[in-house]
Amino acid sequence: MLITGCSYKNVLDSNYYCKKLDLNCIKKNQRVVFKTSKGNIDVQLYGENNPVTVSNFIQNVKNNIYKNKRFYKIINFPQVQLIHSGTFPENNYYKKENQNLNKLKRNIPLEIKLQKEIEPKYRYQILDPSEIVNLTNFFEKGSLAMVKSGERSSSSTEFFFVTNKFPELDGRYSIFGKVVKGIEILKKIDKEDLIYQVIISN
Repeated sequence: MLITGCSYKNVLDSNYYCKKLDLNCIKKNQRVVFKTSKGNIDVQLYGENNPVTVSNFIQNVKNNIYKNKRFYKIINFPQVQLIHSGTFPENNYYKKENQNLNKLKRNIPLEIKLQKEIEPKYRYQILDPSEIVNLTNFFEKGSLAMVKSGERSSSSTEFFFVTNKFPELDGRYSIFGKVVKGIEILKKIDKEDLIYQVIISN
């Protein structure tokens, strides 16, 4: 497809992907509260640096797809846990209760922001150590990221928290938020604990 008046590089920016995915593009930081069976976890979402991922997540929250969802997988490493939750677009929850979500995409582009760059990089892993040091967001205590779906895409509905620094994952996932209150609750989460609801707090 020929696009006149602008380069290919400039076309594939956050506005392009928000429009393509039919998202209300949020380009400011946003607070949400995960109300769980262990207590509340307050999270700051990085809308300024990861607008597509945050906009997709906020759309999911508004559509209540995380209501009464389990933390279905916990991966234990010596110094850190990866705590997974979310849902699959094709499951019965969507088919029976959310017929209006037919525009939900199975994947969204991998979105990683580098310092001093206006737009995030899309569908591109950061693997070069000289680039990794320039990341805007690193995996640290309480970071929130989307599960990946292939090398260049993220799941639109599945996410995970880390309970501590995990530099081995830096540059490979869309980190789009961080726990600002309730890290002690996050660390108590067990497999099969529930997210009762996610609430937008500002």
